[in-house]
Amino acid sequence: MFATRFAPSPTGRLHKGHAFSALTAWTAAKAAGGRFVLRIEDIDPTRCRPEYEAGILEDLAWLGLDWETPVRRQSDHLDDYAAVIENLRARGLLYRCFRTRKQILSAIGEAPHGTMEAARPGPHSADEEAHLLASGAPFAWRLSLDWAREALGEATWNDLSFVEQGEGPNGETGVIAVDPEAAGDVVLARKDTGVAYHLAVTHDDSLQGVTHVIRGQDLFEATHVQRLIQTLMGWPAPTYRHHTLLTGPDGRRYAKRDRSITLVELRAGGLTAEGLRAELGFSSAG
Repeated sequence: MFATRFAPSPTGRLHKGHAFSALTAWTAAKAAGGRFVLRIEDIDPTRCRPEYEAGILEDLAWLGLDWETPVRRQSDHLDDYAAVIENLRARGLLYRCFRTRKQILSAIGEAPHGTMEAARPGPHSADEEAHLLASGAPFAWRLSLDWAREALGEATWNDLSFVEQGEGPNGETGVIAVDPEAAGDVVLARKDTGVAYHLAVTHDDSLQGVTHVIRGQDLFEATHVQRLIQTLMGWPAPTYRHHTLLTGPDGRRYAKRDRSITLVELRAGGLTAEGLRAELGFSSAG
């Protein structure tokens, strides 16, 4: 059965861009007679707040959306992600990395011609790792592209792809060849959360039976590493549908970090749900 999802992080109130994305996914599910899943992606304890989660539910209900219950809250399922990390670690696909994000970004910036080779730092020497572990230094688990390639074999590695029913930022559509090396050796588990975005989202899409991932073009590039993780874990490949990003009067896309006007503020200003849906190009809910 067709199933899609809307998976916000409770780090602030929803804005028009969120409303457009949620309505796009919800409308697609309704048109297909399928499932619409709401998932709360709250693995960042420093930024996520219960009041923002409550606000998300309030805003979506105001828009006229409905969803399956119970809603999956990622912070309630850290053991699930830890089991996947252990699976990958036991198969020799992960390594401990004690380098900070700042150090990695600095190395990338200093590399000749901006090469991404620095984004694949590789494991520390055995002596260095033992010393760092003994010192109690924090580390992250990184996925080794070299070890992943060896595990999958050249044929599978070179044949990785995904189906894009929308379009990427440069008009990409149809069957898209995956470039597993585009993001380097990505972090799959962090010291402060126990899991990173790419692993949590692919795990949950598989667990919740999501067949169509409908989301903004800002996440198009993330599909490459997510398809690699899905293949390594034997999880099914969803169909992807990336949509254009909503922009404000100044031409900038709506974003929490830019303090874009929120739905609750629009409501307070007298905007109705029907008015917002019409403005975004959607008919009435129901």
